[in-house]
Amino acid sequence: MAGRCSEFSFCCFAPRRRPPASFESPPSSADLRQNGGEGERESCPSFTEFRFEQLEAATCGFSRENILSDPDRAGLGVPSDVVYRGELEDGRSIAVKRYERGAWPDPQYFLEEAKSVGSLRSERLANLIGCCCEGDERLLVADFMPNETLAKHLFLWKTSPMKWAMRLRVAYYLAQALEYCSSKGKPLYHDLHAYRVLFDQDGNPRLSCFGLAKNNVDWRKNRTKLAFPPPEYFKTGTMGATSAIYSFGTMLLDLLSGKNTPPAHALDQIRSKNFSMLMDSALEGQFLSSDAIELFRLASRCLQDEAGERPNAKSLVTILRSLQKEAEVPSHVLLGIKEDVSTAEALLRTPLGQACSRMDLTTIHEILETNGYKGDEGIGTELSFQMWTHKMRETLNSKTRGDACFKAKEFAVAIDCYTQFIGGGLMASPTVYARRCFSYMMNDMPKEALGDAVQALVIFPDWPTALYLQAVCLLSLGLEAQANRCLRDGASLEAKTNRH
Repeated sequence: MAGRCSEFSFCCFAPRRRPPASFESPPSSADLRQNGGEGERESCPSFTEFRFEQLEAATCGFSRENILSDPDRAGLGVPSDVVYRGELEDGRSIAVKRYERGAWPDPQYFLEEAKSVGSLRSERLANLIGCCCEGDERLLVADFMPNETLAKHLFLWKTSPMKWAMRLRVAYYLAQALEYCSSKGKPLYHDLHAYRVLFDQDGNPRLSCFGLAKNNVDWRKNRTKLAFPPPEYFKTGTMGATSAIYSFGTMLLDLLSGKNTPPAHALDQIRSKNFSMLMDSALEGQFLSSDAIELFRLASRCLQDEAGERPNAKSLVTILRSLQKEAEVPSHVLLGIKEDVSTAEALLRTPLGQACSRMDLTTIHEILETNGYKGDEGIGTELSFQMWTHKMRETLNSKTRGDACFKAKEFAVAIDCYTQFIGGGLMASPTVYARRCFSYMMNDMPKEALGDAVQALVIFPDWPTALYLQAVCLLSLGLEAQANRCLRDGASLEAKTNRH
């Protein structure tokens, strides 16, 4: 991320010392919650009230370089409150919205509203995972979405325009998000626009949860500006339950035209059936005219002046579901982004990564023992005539004794044997370093273990095992953020290796 603290800089995170590693296998758990939307399940931690200093550390002091923003957003109806990217001590990436002072004068109301939004859990939302309410500070904390906004992909693209099938998926997923929120008693969405739709690590569109928090400051006094407000906003200065449907209609116009289209102008063209005048020319040949016409008509229904004449979210989902023609194609393919395997998915496919993530030392030992010296396959070694000397036979014997001690869990002796082998200079074996690394861990020597894990990766840069072992060492030293980065890198590397 831009402006992110250096991986080896501790300006944002204070190391926390863990107790010495145990050889017992701790239990693992998964916090899976039913999200209430079409049978999906979303893994997300419970809602947390953060301390201000935690979020200050996570964002490197609310550094300007960590501000999440896009060019020209000021003119597109975006609130003045600032959103930052941050990273918690456990390595979790977050988005932190810091409100201007005075935006939420009643702290109790802010907490109640934040907890209400935080109770929602859906794969169609960038879920709210916490908040902070200290003094005059009001902050909301959500899951970070790494693949930019709809505005970025739709309006500010550099290589190729968003595909028609992806635009249909955005509309469908957004309708699902609105239906889910409505079913949970949260139909009011304050400022729905292209910057509120975010893309997760798999390229799936999600609706930002920040717009669900209902501010009790009068809308006419609020500095939030809407690009195309619903008619009721002009009449009363407030918005109702169907206001989000009106804004959804403006987003349908955006998806169809590829630009911000004023609703009044679009409605005139739709009534005159001049659909081609509104359609994005970059989509030529990608869609059926009948599908595009149906979307324009749906947009016009959403843009009715009378709120009661607009469709509800459930009917939007039904109509848009019937238009999904490439449902089997992954979103990251349609969006044209590089595939980035999520840590959770990748670790579930790799026993070693999963064991390392939960410090299951028993399983780690079993896997290292079972895998043997697979990590040394393909490592070239130049051996001279001294291979046949007595000294070299002793060096090889030290490795054999080390392996026997490693298997017998005599780790202190294994360290001595492997050290003798490494000192002999016969060959650079990543597996020997990995085994000595684990033996150091079992003798409560995490710094020495980390040095061996790093050396194993130097010898074999494409070896996920070395990254996983680094994670174990870092966890034992209390460096959770760095450990989680190693787990993510190891999981991605292993997934890529398996695909090839």
